[in-house]
Amino acid sequence: MIEEEHIKSDKQYRAKKMMLWFGMLSIAMTFAGLTSAYLISKSRPDWIKEITLPPAFAISTLIIVCSSITFQWAKHFIRKNKRKNATILLLCTLFLGLGFVASQIIGYQEIINLGYNFTGPTSTISVSFFYVISFLHLLHVIAGILVLLVVIYNHFKKTYTSKSMLGLELGLYFWHFLDIVWLYLFVFFYFLR
Repeated sequence: MIEEEHIKSDKQYRAKKMMLWFGMLSIAMTFAGLTSAYLISKSRPDWIKEITLPPAFAISTLIIVCSSITFQWAKHFIRKNKRKNATILLLCTLFLGLGFVASQIIGYQEIINLGYNFTGPTSTISVSFFYVISFLHLLHVIAGILVLLVVIYNHFKKTYTSKSMLGLELGLYFWHFLDIVWLYLFVFFYFLR
């Protein structure tokens, strides 16, 4: 009976991980398609090349990298049964995630202050592409923050132990994925104007 439960649990674990990987793959394909369209559109005569990313986007890059580190360390401390340390790091990850969102909004405001809007007479295709792609990522980060809130809630309920961390691991993988996607986008927009 115990062996059957273990096999069932193992199958559920692998199925949930596989669903997450398929979801992340579809998100990656979406960003690959959008950045490909961006590259193809660069040959348009109305493409603006002199736009530089405001400093807020570099700051948000640093913030999201730090948040991945704190989330990873939280997992480490849960595995070591050091719940207090894990709690501090999970809350730090949450605040860093919120800081990323705030920094992105500040970056959008800086772009608007430069006179580049998403729509209207000061809008261009290059700026609109940037807004769409980066805002789509921001929406995924907001979804990641909701996942993180569920992880924190389950942590406070003592759901995770050194032997049972599926929800935390799935949340961590998704968060790292969002980090990698933003690093890709930041480098992409920084070097391919």
